[in-house]
Amino acid sequence: MPYTPILATLGYVLSPDGRRCLMVHRNARPGDQHLGKYNGLGGKLEADEDVLSGMRREIREESGLVCESLQLRGTISWPGFGKHGEDWLGFLFVIDRYSGQPPAANEEGDLEWVDIDRLDQLPLWEGDRHFLPLVFDGDPRPFHGVMPYRDGRMQSWTYSR
Repeated sequence: MPYTPILATLGYVLSPDGRRCLMVHRNARPGDQHLGKYNGLGGKLEADEDVLSGMRREIREESGLVCESLQLRGTISWPGFGKHGEDWLGFLFVIDRYSGQPPAANEEGDLEWVDIDRLDQLPLWEGDRHFLPLVFDGDPRPFHGVMPYRDGRMQSWTYSR
Protein backbone atom coordinates (compact mmCIF):
# COMPACT_ATOMS: atom_id res chain seq x y z
CA MET A 1 0.00 0.00 0.00
CA PRO A 2 1.49 3.40 -0.93
CA TYR A 3 2.43 5.84 1.80
CA THR A 4 0.25 8.93 1.38
CA PRO A 5 0.93 11.20 4.36
CA ILE A 6 -0.34 14.68 5.03
CA LEU A 7 2.52 17.02 4.06
CA ALA A 8 3.39 19.74 6.54
CA THR A 9 6.01 22.26 7.60
CA LEU A 10 7.35 23.06 11.04
CA GLY A 11 9.51 26.13 11.57
CA TYR A 12 11.60 27.54 14.38
CA VAL A 13 12.19 31.30 14.11
CA LEU A 14 15.44 32.33 15.80
CA SER A 15 15.89 35.58 17.68
CA PRO A 16 18.55 37.91 16.20
CA ASP A 17 21.12 36.66 18.77
CA GLY A 18 20.28 33.02 17.91
CA ARG A 19 19.64 32.07 21.54
CA ARG A 20 15.82 31.99 21.52
CA CYS A 21 13.15 30.70 19.20
CA LEU A 22 9.54 31.69 18.69
CA MET A 23 7.11 29.07 19.97
CA VAL A 24 3.33 28.96 20.10
CA HIS A 25 1.77 27.86 23.38
CA ARG A 26 -1.33 26.08 22.10
CA ASN A 27 -3.81 27.37 24.67
CA ALA A 28 -6.56 29.07 22.65
CA ARG A 29 -8.83 26.30 21.32
CA PRO A 30 -10.36 23.75 23.73
CA GLY A 31 -10.69 21.00 21.07
CA ASP A 32 -7.08 21.37 19.88
CA GLN A 33 -5.15 18.07 19.72
CA HIS A 34 -2.08 20.08 20.81
CA LEU A 35 -3.82 21.90 23.71
CA GLY A 36 -1.37 22.95 26.40
CA LYS A 37 1.72 22.06 24.40
CA TYR A 38 4.38 24.33 22.94
CA ASN A 39 5.21 23.93 19.29
CA GLY A 40 7.05 25.57 16.43
CA LEU A 41 5.05 27.34 13.75
CA GLY A 42 3.74 25.60 10.66
CA GLY A 43 0.99 23.53 9.16
CA LYS A 44 -0.27 21.64 6.16
CA LEU A 45 0.96 22.31 2.65
CA GLU A 46 -1.58 23.47 0.10
CA ALA A 47 -1.90 21.59 -3.20
CA ASP A 48 -0.46 24.42 -5.28
CA GLU A 49 2.66 25.24 -3.24
CA ASP A 50 6.15 23.88 -2.77
CA VAL A 51 7.55 23.15 0.69
CA LEU A 52 9.51 26.40 0.99
CA SER A 53 6.53 28.53 -0.07
CA GLY A 54 4.34 26.64 2.37
CA MET A 55 6.76 27.32 5.23
CA ARG A 56 6.92 31.01 4.36
CA ARG A 57 3.12 31.22 4.19
CA GLU A 58 2.65 29.48 7.53
CA ILE A 59 5.18 31.72 9.29
CA ARG A 60 3.49 34.80 7.83
CA GLU A 61 -0.01 33.59 8.78
CA GLU A 62 0.93 32.51 12.30
CA SER A 63 3.35 35.29 13.29
CA GLY A 64 3.14 38.11 10.74
CA LEU A 65 6.86 37.64 10.03
CA VAL A 66 8.30 37.59 6.51
CA CYS A 67 11.01 34.94 6.12
CA GLU A 68 14.22 36.21 4.52
CA SER A 69 16.49 33.22 5.24
CA LEU A 70 15.54 29.65 6.13
CA GLN A 71 17.36 26.33 6.21
CA LEU A 72 15.89 22.88 5.96
CA ARG A 73 17.04 21.08 9.11
CA GLY A 74 15.32 17.78 8.45
CA THR A 75 12.30 15.70 7.64
CA ILE A 76 10.24 13.46 9.89
CA SER A 77 7.73 10.82 8.95
CA TRP A 78 5.07 10.51 11.66
CA PRO A 79 2.97 7.41 10.84
CA GLY A 80 -0.22 7.41 12.89
CA PHE A 81 0.29 10.90 14.34
CA GLY A 82 -3.00 12.48 13.26
CA LYS A 83 -6.07 12.86 15.45
CA HIS A 84 -7.62 9.88 13.65
CA GLY A 85 -4.38 7.99 13.04
CA GLU A 86 -3.41 9.82 9.84
CA ASP A 87 0.20 9.71 8.70
CA TRP A 88 2.17 12.98 8.52
CA LEU A 89 5.42 13.93 6.80
CA GLY A 90 7.01 17.12 8.10
CA PHE A 91 9.72 19.38 6.72
CA LEU A 92 11.51 21.17 9.57
CA PHE A 93 13.14 24.57 9.09
CA VAL A 94 15.11 27.12 11.06
CA ILE A 95 14.34 30.70 10.11
CA ASP A 96 17.37 32.84 10.96
CA ARG A 97 16.48 36.10 9.24
CA TYR A 98 13.09 37.73 8.91
CA SER A 99 11.34 41.08 8.96
CA GLY A 100 8.45 42.17 11.10
CA GLN A 101 7.42 41.83 14.72
CA PRO A 102 5.21 38.98 15.95
CA PRO A 103 2.04 39.73 17.90
CA ALA A 104 1.59 38.46 21.46
CA ALA A 105 -0.74 35.69 20.25
CA ASN A 106 -2.43 34.08 17.26
CA GLU A 107 -5.62 32.02 16.89
CA GLU A 108 -3.85 28.93 18.28
CA GLY A 109 -2.37 30.55 21.39
CA ASP A 110 0.30 32.77 22.89
CA LEU A 111 3.52 33.40 20.95
CA GLU A 112 6.60 33.30 23.18
CA TRP A 113 10.34 33.71 22.66
CA VAL A 114 11.88 30.77 24.52
CA ASP A 115 15.56 30.14 25.28
CA ILE A 116 16.66 27.21 23.13
CA ASP A 117 18.44 25.63 26.09
CA ARG A 118 15.12 25.72 28.01
CA LEU A 119 12.93 24.04 25.37
CA ASP A 120 13.14 20.65 27.07
CA GLN A 121 11.51 22.15 30.20
CA LEU A 122 8.31 23.04 28.32
CA PRO A 123 5.24 20.85 27.86
CA LEU A 124 6.01 19.43 24.39
CA TRP A 125 4.98 16.42 22.38
CA GLU A 126 7.02 13.53 23.75
CA GLY A 127 8.70 13.07 20.37
CA ASP A 128 9.83 16.71 20.13
CA ARG A 129 12.38 16.04 22.87
CA HIS A 130 14.10 13.58 20.51
CA PHE A 131 14.35 15.72 17.37
CA LEU A 132 14.67 19.29 18.71
CA PRO A 133 18.35 18.81 19.63
CA LEU A 134 18.98 17.92 15.95
CA VAL A 135 17.20 21.07 14.77
CA PHE A 136 19.55 23.27 16.80
CA ASP A 137 22.80 21.25 16.87
CA GLY A 138 24.63 23.23 14.18
CA ASP A 139 25.46 20.16 12.08
CA PRO A 140 25.01 21.38 8.49
CA ARG A 141 23.63 18.01 7.35
CA PRO A 142 19.85 17.65 7.51
CA PHE A 143 18.44 14.69 9.43
CA HIS A 144 15.67 12.40 8.21
CA GLY A 145 13.67 10.55 10.82
CA VAL A 146 10.77 8.20 11.38
CA MET A 147 8.67 8.52 14.53
CA PRO A 148 5.60 6.25 14.58
CA TYR A 149 2.71 7.17 16.88
CA ARG A 150 -0.11 5.02 18.20
CA ASP A 151 -3.04 6.37 20.22
CA GLY A 152 -1.29 9.73 20.62
CA ARG A 153 1.95 8.21 21.94
CA MET A 154 5.35 8.00 20.29
CA GLN A 155 6.37 4.38 19.67
CA SER A 156 9.98 4.75 18.50
CA TRP A 157 12.48 7.12 16.90
CA THR A 158 15.15 6.50 14.30
CA TYR A 159 16.99 8.93 12.04
CA SER A 160 19.89 9.19 9.65
CA ARG A 161 21.99 12.00 8.22
